[in-house]
Amino acid sequence: MAGSVETPLLFSPYQLGPFQLSHRVVLAPLTRNRAIGGIPNEAMAKYYSDRATEGGLLITEATVISPTAAGAPRVPGVYTEEQIEGWKQVTDAVHAKGGIFICQLWHVGRASHTVYQPGGAAPISSSTTPISSRWKAQMPDDSFEDYSVPRALETSEIPGVVEDFRQAAVNAIKAGFDGIEIHGAQSYLIDQFLKDNVNDRTDEYGGSLDKRCKFLVDIVNAIASSIGPEKTALRISPVVDYLDAVDSHPLALGLAVCERLNKIQEEFGLTLLYLHVTQPRTMTLLAGGDAPKASEDEGILLLKHLRKAYQGSFISSGGYTKQTAIDDVAHDYSDLVSFGRLFLANPDFVKRLKLDLPLNKYRREYFYSGDPVLGYNDYPFWDEKEEAASAK
Repeated sequence: MAGSVETPLLFSPYQLGPFQLSHRVVLAPLTRNRAIGGIPNEAMAKYYSDRATEGGLLITEATVISPTAAGAPRVPGVYTEEQIEGWKQVTDAVHAKGGIFICQLWHVGRASHTVYQPGGAAPISSSTTPISSRWKAQMPDDSFEDYSVPRALETSEIPGVVEDFRQAAVNAIKAGFDGIEIHGAQSYLIDQFLKDNVNDRTDEYGGSLDKRCKFLVDIVNAIASSIGPEKTALRISPVVDYLDAVDSHPLALGLAVCERLNKIQEEFGLTLLYLHVTQPRTMTLLAGGDAPKASEDEGILLLKHLRKAYQGSFISSGGYTKQTAIDDVAHDYSDLVSFGRLFLANPDFVKRLKLDLPLNKYRREYFYSGDPVLGYNDYPFWDEKEEAASAK
């Protein structure tokens, strides 16, 4: 019986839109800076295929949609033919293992530096409000500097950025992905329009909650119209403080997004692939402990409200353990749970969770190093550890 003591719901099948999943453990998007020159490569194909399981869902690292979208070194893109061809070897490798593969589409907005912008121009954003010096941008030589002061997009420029998202989604499908996830979380460009401490616009994209949601709604509609709503997903983080992007009424913002997604689904007559919500504890980890630590109760309250409001499949992420993931799925707070750093360090993470096997420890010093092996493709499978131990 599904959900029994022997087999928690976390390890039970789930119908995600057109895809039949064999379990509910998801590889979360993780920027790892291994795409030399922005081109997906063989090391990335190994990394993702090693973590693929038959009927398992994987989401790529954030993938930039245009030349203005990057804010860190060695991040992959999906806006040139060379990038599309590079991704094909990765999607083929994942599909050979039976995995379902989603490409996360990313524009960092103001979370960038002029060194990454065409012609050394200022990064674009909803406003000219810069990220404070509390946060630092990773430079091409892996040193760190303050983020550059952004410029506010002109109203007439915004449809062009929407088109960049739409074309990137089309390119992702061409590259062999099963769908896309719009990155609307963690203070990047879409979040900079959503959150009222960043967005101080007075045009149709700023001011009221409805206007602040317009950029996101335009992007979702454009992509869903091109590749289908059943291949279109969204990630948001309304209640977190990261890179100085906060909202004065985060729950109201999250509910407003859910309301608009429901309306889009009603208009299409089809549900989107999923809504992916990042809990506050994720941002506390990313901030190195400097950000205010949200309570477990706050995270659960957010999940409960947004889960109830959104009429579709729901993924949650944020510092999960095996037990908290089992509990959240069992209590119907989420349909699926995504894991990041633990999945990074354990290519056979699903097996280890299910069989309660010990986990490899991740090595933080290699997270963004660019090395194609160290801290990326050298984490052993359980079987390899056992063989090595028995050979001693």
